[in-house]
Amino acid sequence: MARYRGPVCKLCRREGVKLMLKGERCFSPKCAIERRNYPPGQHGQAFRRRQLSDFGVRQREKQKVRRIYGVLERQFRRYYGIAARTKGQTGATLLQLMERRLDNVVYRLGFADSRKQARQLVRHGHFTVNGRKTNIPSFIVKAGDEISVREGSRKRTYFKDLEASGILRKKQVPDWLSLDAGALSGRVLRLPDRSELDLAINEQLIVEFYSR
Repeated sequence: MARYRGPVCKLCRREGVKLMLKGERCFSPKCAIERRNYPPGQHGQAFRRRQLSDFGVRQREKQKVRRIYGVLERQFRRYYGIAARTKGQTGATLLQLMERRLDNVVYRLGFADSRKQARQLVRHGHFTVNGRKTNIPSFIVKAGDEISVREGSRKRTYFKDLEASGILRKKQVPDWLSLDAGALSGRVLRLPDRSELDLAINEQLIVEFYSR
């Protein structure tokens, strides 16, 4: 499947906020937003002073969510279609679907520093869902699912170092997930609520964008 392969720090600069695309670097002085908080390109500083139209504001909000979760337009539109057909608030349901992606859950459990790294780990077949090897990052988990590092992958240096460093034991996971650091596994306790998602997103703007 196609995916964005360019410099991700430019994506944060384009949106003007930290999208948390590079793990620990986003918390350091090297973060692009800390150094150059204006859109990339030779006209970036001039572009910053322009006022967006109503359409532009809604489009930027949609692009922001797409880039946070690392999905392309066609896939994101499909998620929106599912959310629109589901009972409840469309915007909140859309974000809930994005949070339930396997690569995002792996990231939330602390097995990866970023969603991009989590996607790669899943694609390489290092995780199981309910005991079955799953290498599809877009796999949607449900309440009660158990996500574990595959037995054969636990011998790899990355996971051995992750366990030995004790990072997982210090990891604060969302309330809708539980983590067993010793067993290198986690469980989906329930579906996430909108109030639990640490995203500075106005999902209603996304609904208005696709409803135009």
